[in-house]
Amino acid sequence: MRHRIIERRQRTKRIRVIVPIILCSMILCLVAIFPLHGAPERPAKTVQTITHRITGLCCPERVDDLRDAVKDEPELKLLSIDYEHAQATFEYIPKNVPVLRFRELLGKRGFAINPSPALPADKLTAIEIPVAGLDCKGCSLGAYHVIYRIDGVEQATVNFKEGRVRALIDPKKTNRAALESALKKAKVELKTP
Repeated sequence: MRHRIIERRQRTKRIRVIVPIILCSMILCLVAIFPLHGAPERPAKTVQTITHRITGLCCPERVDDLRDAVKDEPELKLLSIDYEHAQATFEYIPKNVPVLRFRELLGKRGFAINPSPALPADKLTAIEIPVAGLDCKGCSLGAYHVIYRIDGVEQATVNFKEGRVRALIDPKKTNRAALESALKKAKVELKTP
């Protein structure tokens, strides 16, 4: 008899511990399913307007190539292109157009997303070099890549119609002579000013 009483007391203690745990679990499940009124909801997927620096936007003729690169992507809307600053503004939901997909779209046409310059614009030096012998956007793109890959070049443009290469450089890392030397190695003819 005494043994049964002890067993009953132990069972009651277990029930006193287990019941609140079960009730708390049920309440947590209900709160997860039906959030409390006024509780903050997760942010909705919102369209964002984002401006990216674009490499490969080397000449005015490449603007249409950039438009073509993104025109078939329904999740991505090209709002504007600023050729002079090598930037493009897009409207999209970043979650729907992951960075790898974005890079793939641009990469098919020779473009890429570039980080912002390390220096502010007022600390960069503009260099303009007159050139000859560039007669198409392919030639311009080749000259552009030669210049853009030089450490210290933050932005470059090549205009074969006007016969000029323009670069914004960090004067502590590179100079005009380095740009001219790279162009000569690539067999780009320099005009004398």
